[in-house]
Amino acid sequence: MNNPFQQQLLKAGIVNKQQVKKANQEKSKKRKQQKNSKTTAIDETKLKAQQLSQEKVKRDRALNKQKEEHARNKAISLEINQLISTNCIKRDENCEIIYNFEHRKKIRRIYVDEQMKQNIIKGKSGIARIEGRYELVPLAIAEKIKQRNEKRIVLFEAEKNVNNENDTYADYQIPDDLTW
Repeated sequence: MNNPFQQQLLKAGIVNKQQVKKANQEKSKKRKQQKNSKTTAIDETKLKAQQLSQEKVKRDRALNKQKEEHARNKAISLEINQLISTNCIKRDENCEIIYNFEHRKKIRRIYVDEQMKQNIIKGKSGIARIEGRYELVPLAIAEKIKQRNEKRIVLFEAEKNVNNENDTYADYQIPDDLTW
């Protein structure tokens, strides 16, 4: 009995040895319970810390994946720009014919000459978008661009003459100088 207060109570006769012994046992039980609860609290904090670190690793992986995807898309875009700029068909002041076409559900226009217009109509050339403007490119380059990013190219297939038996205007030819 190291507690002086308990010794004083024993000397005064207020408590007996059994009560002091019982109080000490309860005190030791509480200490043991507190030690056990601290270990469970420590285990819970360790578990939470592990969960937080796992979530952080997942977020970091997703962010890294997104950065890699962005870098890959940027590299593809630069490659497409290089393909277009090195292989575009040069247009000059002689290109006075306005050629209208649809790209992304909007009507766009490009100035071409007669030979360029015929190549586009026959499907020998394509129209590629670079930095907000449109350029003519040969069909082989247009196919390469389409493989990398379909949104950057407008290809026209050669018109196939489909004869429909019920077509009442099949006998009439469409004039060559008709532009829309």
